[in-house]
Amino acid sequence: MIRRALLSLSGSERAKAMVSGFPVSRGVVARYVAGEQTEDAVRVSGEIAAAGLHVTIDFLGEDTVEPAQADATRDAYLTLLRRLSDAGLTSDAEVSVKLSAMGQALPGDGDKIALENARQVCAAAHELGTTVTLDAEDHTTTDGTLEALVELRRDFSATGAVVQAYLHRTEGDCRDLAGEGSRVRLCKGAYDEPESVAFRSRAEVDSSYVRCLKVLMAGQGYPMVATHDPRLVEIAGALAIRHDRAKGSYEYQMLYGVRPSEQRRLAATGELVRVYLPYGDQWYGYLVRRMAERPQNLGLFLRSLVSAG
Repeated sequence: MIRRALLSLSGSERAKAMVSGFPVSRGVVARYVAGEQTEDAVRVSGEIAAAGLHVTIDFLGEDTVEPAQADATRDAYLTLLRRLSDAGLTSDAEVSVKLSAMGQALPGDGDKIALENARQVCAAAHELGTTVTLDAEDHTTTDGTLEALVELRRDFSATGAVVQAYLHRTEGDCRDLAGEGSRVRLCKGAYDEPESVAFRSRAEVDSSYVRCLKVLMAGQGYPMVATHDPRLVEIAGALAIRHDRAKGSYEYQMLYGVRPSEQRRLAATGELVRVYLPYGDQWYGYLVRRMAERPQNLGLFLRSLVSAG
């Protein structure tokens, strides 16, 4: 119930205005977000790389409603990629892109605009020696995102996909995406979806995650195991051994600020670990979804609000 309530708040403009008005301490948001500027993302990426980890960077922003917003998001990624290259980080850092932030929801030619903007980001990433992963969003965007993925992979075969285990369709999507060279991030899912399209209980989602993981580990692609659940991490390792996968033929992904000691532990065993690093001033929706994924984090956030007052 807490998770569903928090997910409903993630899209509430009223709640956003109220929370944004609190004098939230820098330390609270900084636990999960690199900062607001490109320089912050590059700096933290360097710190992550120095610790023996990799990174995927998300410029926060969704539901673009003006073409100028979509252009600004595209340009932010292009600037970020250049700065990463200048810092010598493109071998350790890639970027994650939401098509909604690229213009997908714009009336008329939204899909076309988002695809062209994403294509420019993919071209820059390819030129600079890194890759792009298309983030998953709510279920209404899944078909459009996977269609864009097919188009982008024609020229940029390393473009990554993200699938969400809580959707009923995802096991089938994994079978379609598990081909040679295909990079697929499997996560549980972080949006408030109806029961008609998504599993609602934790047990059902976990079972779906394992089924999907089995498909990806048995396939010819490159699985990206996005979870903080110790049991699922253990299952992923066992499946990698069962399918004779060498370390580096798959990777673990975890959120910035969540279980950092586990990130370092896995990396110390020779596993490739990538940290999902968001930045930008549109932190509200992202932060609330992180609270929903780990409700125990809600106490930390609320205490920080009180102490900052």
